[in-house]
Amino acid sequence: MKRYESLGYLVSHLNIELQNELDQQLKRYGLDIKLWPVLFALWQEEGVTQTELSKRCDVANYTMTRLLDLLQVQGLITRFQEPENRRAFQIFLTDDGKALEQDLIREAERVNEHYLSRLETDEQKQFMALINKINKPD
Repeated sequence: MKRYESLGYLVSHLNIELQNELDQQLKRYGLDIKLWPVLFALWQEEGVTQTELSKRCDVANYTMTRLLDLLQVQGLITRFQEPENRRAFQIFLTDDGKALEQDLIREAERVNEHYLSRLETDEQKQFMALINKINKPD
């Protein structure tokens, strides 16, 4: 099998390219790519536990702890202890964290547009539909 015939290679290569480009944009805001999934998940739903956030972002719980520590130091999130479980914390965005949403989403959209611009409009829709179909859980 050649590398251009390997789904794993092609997806991994594209992922690296996308992440590198988005990382460059995020650095302008004092952030980096490892924080992106956490912020993106919290913009969609706040108040989730760290464990739930770890699952949504596909990272280990101890990794999520470090990411949340970084976001908290930057003043972008707060943690509130759940009243019925002293070991569980709900995660919320601060006003500063919420204020970044539009700008950072736009940066991500620009990166997507850059790569998708290589395809015709119909191909873009088909590509996204196929990627979603492959990623759909069994």
